[in-house]
Amino acid sequence: MFDSLSDRLAKTIKNLRGQGRLTEDNIKDTLRDVRMALLEADVALPVVRDFVDRVKQRAVGQEVLTSLSPGQAFIKIVNDELVSTMGEANEALNLNAQPPAVVLMAGLQGAGKTTTVAKLARLLKERHNKKVMVVSCDVYRPAAIKQLETLATQVGVSFFPSAKDQDPVAIAKAAIDSARKQFQDVLLVDTAGRLHIDAEMMGEIQRIHSAINPVETLFVVDSMTGQDAANTAKVFNDSLELTGIVLTKTDGDARGGAALSIRQITGKPIKFLGAGEKVDALEPFHPDRLASRILGMGDVLSLIEETEQKMDKDKAAKLAKKVQKGKGFDFNDLKDQLEQMMNMGGLGGLLDKLPGMGQLPSNVKDKMNDRDVKRMIAVIQSMTAKERAFPDIIKGSRKRRIALGAGVQVQDVNRLIKQQTQMSKMMKKLAGGGMAKMMKMMKGKMPTGMGF
Repeated sequence: MFDSLSDRLAKTIKNLRGQGRLTEDNIKDTLRDVRMALLEADVALPVVRDFVDRVKQRAVGQEVLTSLSPGQAFIKIVNDELVSTMGEANEALNLNAQPPAVVLMAGLQGAGKTTTVAKLARLLKERHNKKVMVVSCDVYRPAAIKQLETLATQVGVSFFPSAKDQDPVAIAKAAIDSARKQFQDVLLVDTAGRLHIDAEMMGEIQRIHSAINPVETLFVVDSMTGQDAANTAKVFNDSLELTGIVLTKTDGDARGGAALSIRQITGKPIKFLGAGEKVDALEPFHPDRLASRILGMGDVLSLIEETEQKMDKDKAAKLAKKVQKGKGFDFNDLKDQLEQMMNMGGLGGLLDKLPGMGQLPSNVKDKMNDRDVKRMIAVIQSMTAKERAFPDIIKGSRKRRIALGAGVQVQDVNRLIKQQTQMSKMMKKLAGGGMAKMMKMMKGKMPTGMGF
């Protein structure tokens, strides 16, 4: 997300280096580039105009502190205005209501609404310790009801059954009654979507809304539709009082126009970002963190939170003990690390959150991809249990068999063995108290890809 915008902004800011003061003349071209970068990112024109005007007003004539370059001062201004445009801070769900707190989910067909209901249910259950029930009022697509039932089982929450011959309002009311009797904390109500906005659709969801009086009404929208997402959200908000937005499919959105437009156009906060089909692929929306990522400054806080939530702590503790005892780092350990990396969004997802990674040359970025990581895992899976535990026994004929099983060349197996050997040596140095020395050696060095 925001790849193209980040690249454009990084290039434009470079033009300000060497200037002693920000003036209207020396930022004119930069502001023009910022405007073009935002338009190419499919940000709505009124939002672009307002954003550029605010940046210009703050930047022109600003004295640059002795410790800052004009480029850094300009980055600070752009960062502040990006945060302001997207909503200042994360706005959590308001679930302060007599249980069950009812959350109504609205949106067009194909936006990922039903999947988002399951993702949100899982998030509320695992991070907030809530008892959650889900129900589908989409009587027009029986497959949607079955899909939600399957997903509810998968994430371990209660499912209230419904059928195509029932009235959506009656379903919602019955679900509330059932959730109350079962002492559920939250009820998530999935509604029918349409391929486009129509009067019938709006009328039905307004009837459901009036009947159940939800504490939260979330609009689920596909981020890849750009500024159209913001316009659609506005139409819904005009007919239905929304409390927040969920942006889906952000992993496939390289522009980010929806995230930068929705708050300004609707006045409603983005509360969650969805990325991918997995049920754990939903995160609270933090404008300040996203602004940092747009400007190539990373998102270390989100990375830390993600590590806390998704890393297998037992495996991490086991590896730490192994390192402390000076034992080697074998292929089982390497496979665990690679799989945990993939579980946290892959190499691209991790790099996106690390400061400075946005400034890496494109040829270096191209080498850092999940395809190589998956191939490395495949090579390890082609090994026997003994080969994984004792890498030194992997010689000529074994290498050829492993390469054939993984569909790679022998050179690829050799390269992976070399990487494992280097990591094992590094672990032994750590065990010997060489951490400070190793950090000094690594200072300033950047990774250059997995080598596959």
